[in-house]
Parts: sequence; structure tokens; C-alpha cells
Amino acid sequence: MRLRGRKGIKEALEAQPELVILEPHEYKGKWRDVFGNDRPIHVELGMGKGRFISELSARNPQVNYIGIDMYDELIRRGSEKARLSREEHGGDLSNLRLVRFNIEFLEDIFDEGELERIYLNFSDPWPKKKHARRRLTHPAFVTKYQQVLNARGEIHFKTDSRSLFEFSLNSFSDMGLRMRNISLDLHADGLRTDLVMTEYETKFAQQGMPIHRLEVVIGHQAMEQHLSRLKQEAEGAAAQQELDDEDDSE
Repeated sequence: MRLRGRKGIKEALEAQPELVILEPHEYKGKWRDVFGNDRPIHVELGMGKGRFISELSARNPQVNYIGIDMYDELIRRGSEKARLSREEHGGDLSNLRLVRFNIEFLEDIFDEGELERIYLNFSDPWPKKKHARRRLTHPAFVTKYQQVLNARGEIHFKTDSRSLFEFSLNSFSDMGLRMRNISLDLHADGLRTDLVMTEYETKFAQQGMPIHRLEVVIGHQAMEQHLSRLKQEAEGAAAQQELDDEDDSE
């Protein structure tokens, strides 16, 4: 994909150092210093026009967010969305950074365990078999994610492509990773207002197209919390079953 940016776009991006980062290599291992706090860092890889990351960061000031894309024009559009989102929700831009970078080299800008969550939203499905390694859920990429995610690390993945979703399910499974909240039609019962939607997602959902979503548990603390939650749910279900059995026996 090629995007033709406006004249003077480079200067426009350089004029926003509080929001836009054009040389992210300089901050590997130092992103907490960039934000000035120790809050969790969540990253969207391939942020597109920036609606998702802008809305999410405005809703959750207790988390630091980074949106990454390799095109100047998308970074510019993302910066406009971010400022508009703050006007609508209040607050400032201190918990958001937009980064121009090719995510193929993710390990060059993030240190081991520096991130807590990675969002993959409507990534290019690269449908041809010969291009499988370019898919962002290919094991080669997932291995990079495992490296930069910390003990609470998770991957949240959404797509409209059934073939990419099936590929991703197999990819995560083959790597021995635990998945949860798997949905083949996320908005089947109505739009999920508890989840932030991307531009593509809104368009596709309005057309009645199914959105596929899942979460991948990476870090050991995230896994412990997941298993603990499953145990509590199982115990609650067992207790409810006992109550139902007692009612039936009366």
C-alpha cells in the first residue's frame, strides 16, 4: 500500500515531538522514561488511521499506549484523531505516542519484557500461501512478541478474514499458546460497546460481516490469573449445579 501524504507532512510530524516519534530506536528499553511513569505499556501494531489507539488511550489514562505504522500519512491522520479524541473525552495526550516504524523489526525498538499487551487489528491477511511469513500471526512474528512482552503479557487479535483467523488459531496452537475469549462473530448479539472498534470494524459490522476475535495468554502471571479465573468459574458452576439439584429434589 502506498499513501500519498500532504505537502509538508514531514515538517508537520516533526512539530509534534510530544506525540509523534520518528526515531524509535533511541528509546529501546527507555519507554517508561518517555512516558515518565511505570504504568503498563500497550502497543497496536499497524494502527491505520488511529481511531482504535486514540479512543483506547482516551478511555484508559492509567495505561500508556503506542500506535505504530510505517507510513507518514497514517501517523499524521492518527495524530489528528488523537487530538480530536481528547477534545471529546477530555484529558491530555501524555499516555499516547504514535511511532513511525516497520514492525517487522519490532525487537529493535523494544527491550525484553518492555510491553504488557499487543493489539493486532485487521492486519493484512496476505492470502497467498507464499506470503504466509508476512502474516502478523506467523510464528516468526509471534516469537518476537513473546520476547518483548512481560510476565503479564497478552496478544489481542481481531480480523474480518476467516482464512487469517484459522491460520492464526493453528499458529498459536502449534506454538503451545493458550487462547481465550475466542469468537467467530464478535457482534452477533449486537455491537460490543465495551470494546473499542476500529474504522474497519465499524464498517464491516454495519454490513453484517462477522468479526473474529481472540486473546492469547503469553506471560506466566497472565497465565496464573487466567487459570485462577477458570477455577473460580468452575467452582461457581459446581455450586450452582448443587443448588439446582437441591431445588429439583424438593
